[in-house]
Amino acid sequence: MAADKDNDANICLIEDFRPRLRKLIEVEFVLDHLNFLDNDNKDLIRTKARKESNLKAVDLLIDTIIRIRPLPNGWFREFVDALSAGGCKHAATYVEDSPPCPALEAENDNCVRLIELLSPSLLEMKTTDVCWDCFSKDILTAEDREIILAECQNRGNMGGARELLRRIVRFPPGWFSIFLKALQNTEHKNLFKELTGESPGDNLIDEPGVLMAVNEAPGNVDHMVEEGPVEAAGNSFLPEQETLDSSLDSSVTSMHLDEPSEADSETAGCIAAAAESPPKDVIVLRDYQMDVARPALEGKNIIICLPTGSGKTRVAVYITKEHLDSRRKEGRPGKVVVLVNKVPLVEQHYSTEFWKFLKNKYKVERVSGDSQLKISFTDIVQKNDIVICTAQILENYLERAHSGDDDGIKLSDLSLIVIDECHHTQKGGVYNHIMIRYLKQKHKNAKLKKEQKDTVDIPQILGLTASPGVGGAKKIEKAEEHILRICANLDAYKIMTGNLGENKKEPHKKIATAEERKEDPFGDVIKGIMNAIHVHAELNPTCDLGTQNYEQWVVQKEQNAAKEENQKVRVCAEHLRQYNEALYLGKTIRMWDAFSFLDKYFDEELKKKVAPEDEEAIIKTDTERFLFTLFKDSKVKLQELAKLPQYENNSLAKLRTKILHEFTSREKARGIIFTKTRRSAIALAQWVQENSKFEEVGVKACHVIGGGGQSVVKPMTAAEQRDVLNKFQNAEVNLLIATTVAEEGLDIAACNFVIRYELVTNEIAMIQARGRGRAEDSSYTLVAGEGSGVAERESVNEYREKMMSKAIDKVKKLDQDEYEKRIKEFQIQAIMEERVRTTKKKQKGMKKESPSKVKFSCRSCNKPVCSGEDVEIIENMHRVNVTPQFKELFIQRENTSLVKRLLDYETNGFIACKDCGQRWGSMMLYRGIECPCLHVKNFLVTYDEKKKNINKWSELGIQLPAFDYAEHARSVAESSEDEQSM
Repeated sequence: MAADKDNDANICLIEDFRPRLRKLIEVEFVLDHLNFLDNDNKDLIRTKARKESNLKAVDLLIDTIIRIRPLPNGWFREFVDALSAGGCKHAATYVEDSPPCPALEAENDNCVRLIELLSPSLLEMKTTDVCWDCFSKDILTAEDREIILAECQNRGNMGGARELLRRIVRFPPGWFSIFLKALQNTEHKNLFKELTGESPGDNLIDEPGVLMAVNEAPGNVDHMVEEGPVEAAGNSFLPEQETLDSSLDSSVTSMHLDEPSEADSETAGCIAAAAESPPKDVIVLRDYQMDVARPALEGKNIIICLPTGSGKTRVAVYITKEHLDSRRKEGRPGKVVVLVNKVPLVEQHYSTEFWKFLKNKYKVERVSGDSQLKISFTDIVQKNDIVICTAQILENYLERAHSGDDDGIKLSDLSLIVIDECHHTQKGGVYNHIMIRYLKQKHKNAKLKKEQKDTVDIPQILGLTASPGVGGAKKIEKAEEHILRICANLDAYKIMTGNLGENKKEPHKKIATAEERKEDPFGDVIKGIMNAIHVHAELNPTCDLGTQNYEQWVVQKEQNAAKEENQKVRVCAEHLRQYNEALYLGKTIRMWDAFSFLDKYFDEELKKKVAPEDEEAIIKTDTERFLFTLFKDSKVKLQELAKLPQYENNSLAKLRTKILHEFTSREKARGIIFTKTRRSAIALAQWVQENSKFEEVGVKACHVIGGGGQSVVKPMTAAEQRDVLNKFQNAEVNLLIATTVAEEGLDIAACNFVIRYELVTNEIAMIQARGRGRAEDSSYTLVAGEGSGVAERESVNEYREKMMSKAIDKVKKLDQDEYEKRIKEFQIQAIMEERVRTTKKKQKGMKKESPSKVKFSCRSCNKPVCSGEDVEIIENMHRVNVTPQFKELFIQRENTSLVKRLLDYETNGFIACKDCGQRWGSMMLYRGIECPCLHVKNFLVTYDEKKKNINKWSELGIQLPAFDYAEHARSVAESSEDEQSM
């Protein structure tokens, strides 16, 4: 349960930050490091990036991750690490829920927009010179450099310039000042002046991402350049198609100016704070901040638990400064590592907090991916006083040292570790891996001390969190245990909370419950179709149609039918899933939208049964004919019912009332509606736009979503996103309808009402979402249908929040001896559990049986396809079958949604069963050789005479041979010569 809740929270987080991730992720580099995705999905994503755009590929990547069930253990950590290793450090900080402070993001967004506006002039730059200079300053990776230089060679200087601009803006805030410096170094004085309004000699470059003469009056910005190197990295800007996606994120965060975002609210506006009376390196804490910091200032390990926007990070900066100051006075070396669980947080903490306040006294650096390092992480740690990095990087180098590698890091090299979002320090998480190392050494030290031997230094630990949650607990005792486990994992002396007093602001919260509609003829028709399918397939559902339970039931039926080779039930189950989805849609959005969903699905299914030219017709089974006819016979009736407004769901009516109330009771209403899916966001926006009542009260609505890999949902381009958010900022649009992908970045403080429509997650996400509404007299409303369970889950979250507060209070009130006793018990348990896991991991490995024992058959028609000995692996990722026999079994289709090109291979189509049209995988062109790439989920796998449904190749557990490129290339060449000689 706890793992499921963590997965849900992490998925929600990824969705929330989707707009940012779309602009910050370069999928071709990230996919190489994602082992929990099967090669079929990777091929699809790569193809989409190549043929459509990187933005759409990112959407497909996120959608694919979200759809995986069950998610493998450690998937989230692996995803974050893949982002870092793939050079997308800024994206990783967002995924780790550590975005830059709103003011810095807004400032960075202004820089992004400026680059976009002036791109016609910037395309005239001497791209090669600027590229090398940017590369030398670490705002381009080696991969970036090679691609840009290749683009210059293949498409000219302007083509290379476009690629350069697209890539530098993906770095965290700070890229702009470095880019200005690069222009200055390469003698682009005119471009420098066009960007800044000043000549290069005027010393305008200073803090990362901050634009001087462009933003208001220079007098508002204390940004004169200081001695020492200019620090930076990149953030979010993409050209043309991708530009606007970054703008979404940028605009999203730029709307967050009223919220301090983990910084003291008085200094949330980074620019304004820099101009206030205290010197820039002076950190002023509020009373409640100083109270929670005190034990840490005494050298104790603590967890600081403060609400979002109350300045946890600012407290951490203060503690870091005092820690280094005290060690310097004592003549002892000090080394601080700040760990974050999301790549975007690296630059946020670096630019707006640690570098900003400590740069004049200490060397501060940030790292969020090996691909962008000019020197090793070990050297960076040695040469700097403070290093902000993703946790996986530190873990990797701790493991190196443990393995005897000289290029590693030991815990004894560090004097303070700051762990952001420390509630993730639980089983399976990278934070916990690091802390297990710490706990092992701590307990070894205790033994060494008893033996009167020298102990090994271990660092002080400082954890930061807004909400540790309750770990799925239903009783206060279990919630208390959850809090104690986190304290134990972090070896915390105490968990510190503060009384914000008048600094605490919360919106008025309401729950609007809609009555269940009395008549639903549209749903009745769909249920009639489903019941007809039940009779045809001899199925007897045990739960109500249109529910999550039914979805789970029908999925199980489909999987069992595939194993049993019962094609009748398997195909019927697939169609029942679609009808069940339509029933759900009809309960939350308009019936017309549900009808459109079904119509598009059947259109796509019919296309699968159309054979390519010069191929034999694909046979439809009797069951398939029955299912297609069933929908065709009901289509007109569904279409007619979908147009009748009197049968619409009451949740929409309740939402309409709420929107009208907000816009008629406020002088200037400006709000956001968050909904669960992209489909519902688009549909709700259309609904508002088409309703004259809304127009009469001045509602100007628009949706904002991420891109989509789903054929039934039109993805939003970057340009569209930027346009919508700019209009929202300028009041041309006053009602945004967004998926949770925009929730974390949007400045809900700038809005006076927030509505969550049929949307609830867990208590941690609820606390964070509620914290977005920070304007005076703002409202937060949950609209939920009666019987939907949404309102109940929200109440559960509220209960859990109260239970969490009580549990924290109980932990704080424990006698210190009792507290330390329980902490020690949990620590010993954690160490033992880790040993067991390590032992099992070592024992677990690939089975050494012959691959020939594995047989693959078509999941749809059960036709035997091949054995495991026919399958080879390319680059430890792609399972291909290049045998002549296999080539005779499939047809190849062109698919515009499949496009991805990397240096050595590309995919631009899919392969499907010649008999039934079932997709089997994609056609990969690997170094000039066509290689059919198999997606294991599309096959029924037989092993040891047992039939299995396998979603990922890693589940197979059989070692397949590596693809012999040289041998296959030789055979292809010989075959070609034979054909020519004939």
